[in-house]
Amino acid sequence: MEFEKFENRVWLSTPTMHGDELKYVMEAYETNWMSTEGSNLVGIEKAICEKFNCKGAVPLSSGTAALHLAIKLAGVKQGDTVFCSDLTFSATVNTIRYEKATPVFIDSEYETWNMDPVALEKAFELYPDTKVIVVVNLYGTPAKYDEICAIAKKHNAIIIEDAAESFGATYKGRETGTLGDINAISFNGNKIITGSAGGMLLTDDVQTAEKARKWSTQSREKAPWYQHEEIGHNYRMSNVVAGVVRGQLPYLEEHIAQKKAIYTRYKDGLSGLDVVMNPYNADEMEPNFWLSCILIDNDSMCKQERGDTQTCYVTQKGKSCPDEIHETLEKYNIEARPLWKPMHMQPVFEKYSFVTAQGEAKGEEGVSSDLFRRGLCLPSDNKMTENEQEIVIEIIKSCFE
Repeated sequence: MEFEKFENRVWLSTPTMHGDELKYVMEAYETNWMSTEGSNLVGIEKAICEKFNCKGAVPLSSGTAALHLAIKLAGVKQGDTVFCSDLTFSATVNTIRYEKATPVFIDSEYETWNMDPVALEKAFELYPDTKVIVVVNLYGTPAKYDEICAIAKKHNAIIIEDAAESFGATYKGRETGTLGDINAISFNGNKIITGSAGGMLLTDDVQTAEKARKWSTQSREKAPWYQHEEIGHNYRMSNVVAGVVRGQLPYLEEHIAQKKAIYTRYKDGLSGLDVVMNPYNADEMEPNFWLSCILIDNDSMCKQERGDTQTCYVTQKGKSCPDEIHETLEKYNIEARPLWKPMHMQPVFEKYSFVTAQGEAKGEEGVSSDLFRRGLCLPSDNKMTENEQEIVIEIIKSCFE
C-alpha cells in the first residue's frame, strides 16, 4: 500500500511554544541580565520548589550537568561501583565515568521497562560494597520505587533519580524528581517542558543544594577576588534559558494531556496488531507519556539483524520488525526511533558488568536487550494532528500485511 509523503516532517518530539517564553526572554534582554543571574532564574527556582515541594532546586546548563553533580554529591570516587539502569541514554552513564567510577548495569523488567528490583538485589549480592544507585524513568514512566527504595535502604545506598524524561509524571501521588535522595530533571529541546537546553538538580537538603550551586559556578569562594579551594564546573543555567523554561512551565499539564491523547490513539489504533504500548501500572503511577512506544510480539517479528551501525531484515507476510517500520515511516518523512540501545551493548561500555535477575550476563541476554530488539519509539509530537497520526497508524499496519 502506498501513501503520500508528508511535505512537512512529522517529528518524534519537538518544542511546543506558546509565546510567554518570548516575554521572559525579552525581560532578560531589556534588563541586561543575560548571564547566570536574574529574575527568570529566581522565578523558576521558586516555581520548581513549590511544584516539587522540595527545599533545593539548582538551575543548571543541562540534565547531564545535574546528574554529574549528583554523582559527586553522592561521594562517588575513582574505583567505586555504581549501579545504573541498563536501558537509558548514555548521558546517565557518562556522568559515572566522569568521576572514574565503574558502572554496573542493571537489567529492565517488562512491567515498566525500568530497572528490575530483582536484578538490583542480585547485583548487591555480587557487589555488596556499592553505595549509589542511578535509576532512570524511561520515556516518562516511573520505575518501581517502593521496591527499589526498600533495597537501597537495606544496603544503605543512595538513590540518584534520573527524571530527565519524566517531568510531570507521578508515582503514588509523588512527583518524579523527588523520589531519590538527589534528583535530576532536563529541559532539553525534545523534552515535555523545554528551555532549548538546561536542567535542574533537586534535593530536600539545603546544604546539598548549596554545594551543587557552588560547584556549578567553578567552586568560587565568597571572597572579593576569585578564590578557589576545590575543582568546580561551568554548569550554571543562563537567565535567557531560564526565561524559556519560565514561559513553558504553566503549560505542563496541557502538554501531558496532549501526550496522553497521542498514546491513547496509538493504543486504540494499533489494537488489532500483535504489539503492546510501553506499559505502566495505572494503580501506582501516572506517566507524562513523553514518548509513545510499541513492542512487537515475538511471533510477529520478521527476521532482523543489527550490527553496530547498520541493520538488515527480511520482509515476511503478516510480520514486521522495528527497523522495517522505522524505514517505512522515514520513507514518508515521519521520524521514529529505536528504543535506547542498552548500555551493556555499547562498545564504549561493553567491558562493564551487566546483571539480570539470574545473575551476570552479557551480549544480547536480558530483558533490556529484548526490548531494544522488538521496540520502537513512535512520533509523539504535541503538534502532530489527529489526521497525521491516523496516517502513521495506517502505515504501521501496512508493514504487517
